Amino acid sequence: MAQQIRWSPRAVAEFEDICNYIARYSEHYACLFAKKVNAIVKTIPQFSKAGRIVPEYGDENLREKIYNNYRIVYRLKGEVIEIVAICHGAKPLGEIL
Repeated sequence: MAQQIRWSPRAVAEFEDICNYIARYSEHYACLFAKKVNAIVKTIPQFSKAGRIVPEYGDENLREKIYNNYRIVYRLKGEVIEIVAICHGAKPLGEIL
């Protein structure tokens, strides 16, 4: 059975904020960023354990993919993959558990 992707409200808000920030300077690059992040998220179910374990937590089920300076953090929950955060790598991850 294929794994289902769900976005947490936090991840959706962060993704929108990042896209809006980039769009202030370039609509084109904001669109490219959004497309690339969505493409990365769509590949996660194929190789869900390919992302590295988030170093701050050390939890086998909490992983991340890196795109440019951004971290796409996701949690493996059985048949569900939850996108829990998208943030700039220089920003502290904060509490996500």
